[in-house]
This record gives sequence, C-alpha cells and structure tokens, in this order.
Amino acid sequence: MLKKSTFLLLAGFFISLFVEAQVLRSPDGNFQMEFSLTDKGEPSYQLNFKNKPVVLSSLLGFDLKNDEIDLLEGFQVKNSETSSKDEIWNPVWGEESQIRNHYNEFLVELEQAETSRIIKIRFRLFDTGLGFRYEFPVQENMGHFVVQEERTQFAMAGDHTAFWIPGDYDTQEYDYMESKLTEIRSLMEEAITPNASQTPFSDTGVQTALMMKSADGLYINIHEAALIDYPAMHLDLNDQDLVFESHLTPDSQGNKGFLVTLAQSPWRTVIVGENAAKILESRITYNLNEPSKIENTSWIKPMKYVGVWWEMITGQSSWAYTDELKAVKLGVTDYSQVKPNGKHGATTANVKKYIDFAAKHGFDGVLVEGWNIGWEDWFGNSKDYVFDFVTPYPDFDIDAVRDYAKGKGVQMIMHHETSSSVRNYERHMDEAYQLMKDYGYPAVKSGYVGDIIPRGEYHYSQWLVNHYQYAIEKAAEYQIMVNAHEAVRPTGVARTWPNLIANESARGTEYQAFGGSKANHVTILPFTRQIGGPMDYTPGIFEMDVFNGSHVNSTLANQLALYVTMYSPLQMAADYPENYDRFPDAFQFIQDVAIDWEKSLYLEAEPGYYLTIARKAKDSGDWFVGNVNGMAGRTGQVSFNFLDPSKSYIAVIYADKADAHFKSNPQAYEVKKFAVDAKSVLKQFSAPGGGYAVHIKEATKEELKGLKKLK
Repeated sequence: MLKKSTFLLLAGFFISLFVEAQVLRSPDGNFQMEFSLTDKGEPSYQLNFKNKPVVLSSLLGFDLKNDEIDLLEGFQVKNSETSSKDEIWNPVWGEESQIRNHYNEFLVELEQAETSRIIKIRFRLFDTGLGFRYEFPVQENMGHFVVQEERTQFAMAGDHTAFWIPGDYDTQEYDYMESKLTEIRSLMEEAITPNASQTPFSDTGVQTALMMKSADGLYINIHEAALIDYPAMHLDLNDQDLVFESHLTPDSQGNKGFLVTLAQSPWRTVIVGENAAKILESRITYNLNEPSKIENTSWIKPMKYVGVWWEMITGQSSWAYTDELKAVKLGVTDYSQVKPNGKHGATTANVKKYIDFAAKHGFDGVLVEGWNIGWEDWFGNSKDYVFDFVTPYPDFDIDAVRDYAKGKGVQMIMHHETSSSVRNYERHMDEAYQLMKDYGYPAVKSGYVGDIIPRGEYHYSQWLVNHYQYAIEKAAEYQIMVNAHEAVRPTGVARTWPNLIANESARGTEYQAFGGSKANHVTILPFTRQIGGPMDYTPGIFEMDVFNGSHVNSTLANQLALYVTMYSPLQMAADYPENYDRFPDAFQFIQDVAIDWEKSLYLEAEPGYYLTIARKAKDSGDWFVGNVNGMAGRTGQVSFNFLDPSKSYIAVIYADKADAHFKSNPQAYEVKKFAVDAKSVLKQFSAPGGGYAVHIKEATKEELKGLKKLK
C-alpha cells in the first residue's frame, strides 16, 4: 500500500487515484502518465496519448554493484509534489529564435523500507511527450555507489516498425535498418558493418534516438537528454514481450557508473506524435537541459566552411607528410631528414587555394586536416603520445596561412584528431587551445577514431562522456567552438554549452567514399541522430563518382536540400572547389542558404521515405525549403502559405530532372524561377535518392516582370 502523499494541486492537471496510482496530464490534456508501485513496491509508470497506449506498465530502478539490496523494490511513497512551468527562451543559434518550455511536473520521493535509502523520480509531461529522471539526494545511508545496470523499461504496445542501428559501445556509424521489432534479431548480423572501433553487445540491442511507428500510425521516439557524468544509454529488447530495457555503456571493468550523492541520471525521453513532423517539432531534448552557462555568447557564431578534407577521404591526397617513417616519436623524429610523399594535402600552397575559394564565394572558414606532425603512425598502434596539436609539418607554414587568411577575411578552423588517446589530448589541451586563441581559430573539429586509450575503455562510457564534457568546458574558457566527431551522440547539452556548435556522431558523408550509404539515409537521420542536436554531416558533394571508385548515393539536388533538412549551425561545402566551378548555378544555393534560423516548419515527413522542411533565415528573412527523398521517385505538394500574404516573392527551385536517379543519373538537375506568394502551391518531382531545394526571396514588381506565376 502507498503512504498518503502530499500534493500541490495546480490547475487541476494532477489527479490522485486513491492509493493505487497517481496520474499526470500534459498541459493540453492529450498525454496521461500514470505512476504506481507494484505489490512488491516496485516503481512503475505508463504513458497514454489520446487514450492510446504508448508505453505499457514499465518498471523503474537500479541494480547496484557490491550491494546486497538493489534499488528495485520495497519502496513506499514518502512524499510527492507537482508543479508546472511555461516560459520562452532564446537559443544562441538554432532551428528557431524562440523555444517554448511548457510542462507539468510530478516529483515522487521514494523510501526503501529495508535500507531507508531515498530516490526521487521526476516526471515532466509536455504536449509532445514525456521526460523523466532519477535523483539521488544527500542522505545518511547512501553516499558513493556503483551502478551495475539501470533497469528502466519501455514496454511497447505493439510490434512497431523501427528505424534502428545496432547497440554499440564505440560507434554510431551504421546505416539504418527498417524492420518490425521482432525482426531485429534476425537482421542484426547484416546491420553490423565494419568500423574502425566497434563493440556491439546484444542480438537485440539498439541505440537511441530510436524512431518507431505503430500499426495505427502513432510515431514514437525514445532518447535521452542532458547526458552528464553518466554513461550513454542503449536499449536492449526482449523481443518476446516487446519490452526495451536500458543498457548503459560499461567501463573497462564492466561498471556502468560511479555516482556520488547528490546525483541524478540523464532524462529518459519519449516523444510522440500523430504524424512524423510532430517528432521533429518537439523541443523536449533541449528543454530538459539547463540554460546556458556561458554568459557572454557573442563569440559563438554559426559558420559556413570549405576545407582540405574530401580529397583525403577519397584518396587523392594524404594526411601524412611522408611514406618513409614506420614510426614517429614526437620531439625525436626529424622531418627535415625524410622525403615528402608528394601527396600531402595540408600544404601552404594548397590551403591558400581553399582560402581564395572561400573568400571569393563568401564562406566564413577553411578547415585543414593533416597539418600537424604524427600522421604517419597515428592509427592502429594503440599509441598514447600520438599528437601534440601544435607542431606543423614542414610544408605547412602556420604563420603564413594565418596572415593570408586574415588578409582575405577568412577564418581558419582547427583540426584535432586524438586517435582516441584521450589522456594525451587532455595533457595537451590547454596549449592547443591557446595556440588557437593566439592564431585566431574560432572553432575546432576534434576526432576520436579508433579504440579508446586508456585501453579497454569505450567511447560512450561515463569516463569518456566526462572527457567530452571537459573538452567543451575547457574550450569555452578560450572562447572556442567545438565540433566533435566520433564522440557520444548529442543529448541537447548544446543548450547549456552552446559552444558545442556541432557533432558528427553518426554515419556522415565520408561513408559515401567508403562504399556508399543507403540512398534514404538522410531521410532518417533527422528523426534519430538529430533529435539530440545538430550534425556536421559535411554535405555538398557534386561529383558522385568518387576518385577511389565509390559512389555517392544521392542526386545533386538532394545534396543541396541537405543544407535545409540536415540542420547545423556549422555547414561545410565538402566537395573539391573545381567541382563547384563545374556547376555554378547549383553552387549558388550553397552560397545563399542560411545557417541560423528564425523559424522552421516541417511540411512533409515520413522517416525513410521523404522529408520537406521550410526555414526562415534569422538574418535576411529569406525562406529556404529542402526536400530529401527515399528509394522511390515521388511527387510532393507543398503550399507556400507560410509566406507573408501581403508580399510577393521570387522562388528559385533547384530540382531533379524527370530522368534523375541517385545511381544512374545523379547530376540531372534543373534550376527554375517563379513568382510566388502565400497562395502558391509547389508540385515537385523528387527522384530516387533525390530531392529539391528552394530559395524564396521578397521581390519588387520590377524583379517580378516576365516571371511565370506559380499557382
């Protein structure tokens, strides 16, 4: 039996159902979360949307290591309270200039009778779903404790269709699978493709954010928010009962987390919508993170950049300066005594070409990889002291590059590949960031390729999560923005630390040079990886037949659309400059497209099949529309009723031709120009693996003369 609870009743949203259950409703009343204790005193919850079950009765709790009594049962309600919040906050950058944070909250305090230990569970119910977390207050009977496993359950109400990648302690760089939940086990072997570092853990384990669709058309997304001082959560499926249970990333000794009271878990989130667009509209992930801890954010500025990168990815140039060295010792190896390989990409002359291109076309920055010594033996050797992040190769004049870029009005973006030697990066971090500060580098792209050093650690364990956070906070001290690749997937932490300008943390464009990604990959990522924050996907490839023999499974128009659909305040035009020179009319869209937004509208959405987004630029007020399409050709219809009805506009449409195809005819595109207004409707074909991009700009009567009106 439950003890009587103390309730702060606000606006009638909280209902006490005798002693069996306690019910919380969302502000709009569509969601109902019910908390209860079982006969064994086990905490449980369930979630309904418009009287449809989303999460069936699911247990909550923890297994503890070296403790005879786990935090699973024997609880009584000691106290509870409710509250609500409705506020507007302004992100430093984002998909919109204002975000509403509106929820009703239920906090229950539980006491375990046998141990007198106390845990709290805080539930927040929004109009788009649920967030909840565990809290461990300071108390006499609990100080330090080790988590053996978190036992949070998500019991599904049916055999949903899921878009999933294998659960893995070290990588998210997989193509997505689409299947029923009960089919995951049979498809797991096919889903696990090779990677530089990977540790799958279960035949039915998957990663978050997990996107699902029920048979009756309900869209469900499970993820986590505010991942701080805690291991990343995976989901392990009991495919007999259709129950997901949390599976935390262990450390090298199998421990799932070392906690000290006062402590809390990340938020576990369940976002729900009657259409897929509602999943993308939800801001639960950001709202469950703390406000910015950076008071002066004036130095945090979105950037559009080019760089010395794709030429190495495709094999036309190298990161390494020489082929003569089998091993490198920093401070000992003398690069003046070796022969250059003639393929090194990060030469002063080559970098100046990219700076010239950036300056000519209005790009903010240039990224250069392979500028620093040590690339000859950087990977696969479990090498601790691998890079120093400050010493350039003989053919990269860091002073000359700085001066040349400054004279052209272009900023340089630093590259720090750690080779996953985390201790080495931390020992050099202050000196490396100071170099950036001294040379005027506003942003760093960091990388964590390969197995983690210290050996046996995993990319998503508590220890590594804390390292990534340390790097972000240390960078903020030097007013540096961070774009981390191969790091833990984002969970909205960029609200609190907006200098986390982007992440990779998924299968990006580089895989198009490693055999290709599925043509519908980019229709899924916004529903999965991007639920936690922006992705540095590095789009903009115009030549699909890659130098090394691979093929980019995308049309050229699809690549343009990615600048709208794959949101990031840090956007790269990744192809060779000469390929952009071949298609100047298409390249114009990349030059024009904004990277910071006032408003975003999700016009059409079906994960795996199509996605159309319209965004209003924060700086100019121009609108941009992007559509990416899946494996089959499709004609979509989009109304421009989001435009100001009192104004007239010109729409420039970059679209697939009728015979375009991602494999056989990817560069078949056309550029069309129309007069449009709020009554206009666009009916547009998208090829397999294709799409379209639109730039809508307010126009005068003179500019509209001679243009056909789009009805």
